[in-house]
Amino acid sequence: MTYSIRTLLGVAAAGAVALTSLLTLPHAYAHGNVTPQGVDTTGLPKVGDKWLEQNPYRGNKLALTVGTSAYNQNCARCHGIEAISGGIAPDLRQLDRDCFGIKNETKKQACYKETDNYFLASIRHGKVRNGAVYMPPFEGVFNQEAMWAIKTYLETRREPN
Repeated sequence: MTYSIRTLLGVAAAGAVALTSLLTLPHAYAHGNVTPQGVDTTGLPKVGDKWLEQNPYRGNKLALTVGTSAYNQNCARCHGIEAISGGIAPDLRQLDRDCFGIKNETKKQACYKETDNYFLASIRHGKVRNGAVYMPPFEGVFNQEAMWAIKTYLETRREPN
């Protein structure tokens, strides 16, 4: 089977156009330009100016509602709807999975505290490696109440080992 140069060039050009079209579609990007949405934390207990080391809203129903909305508007684009990652960004349901099964309550609480600190540092300062921004910093965009409300939501999405 032989093809003319003209046919091969036509097929190559069509493929290039199709690939370019695919790559320019907004949904083709796992990470895109997302304008952070404000989070209304009205009604949540104020936590003050000092950054806390542990989630003060664990089990708080209003924090869960606020955190669910905040996550869906600001985090789901990269971390997945209902915190189910598509594989590009970390699966946040796994964030504190190692703590869940710890029998010793003191060690379990220490594990949750360590995970809370990691979460807060990540959301406040973002993730940058070799100059590439993998996650933008949200300090100054979200207040502490909003950040902890998002963590409260993520705790309900947890997948134990």
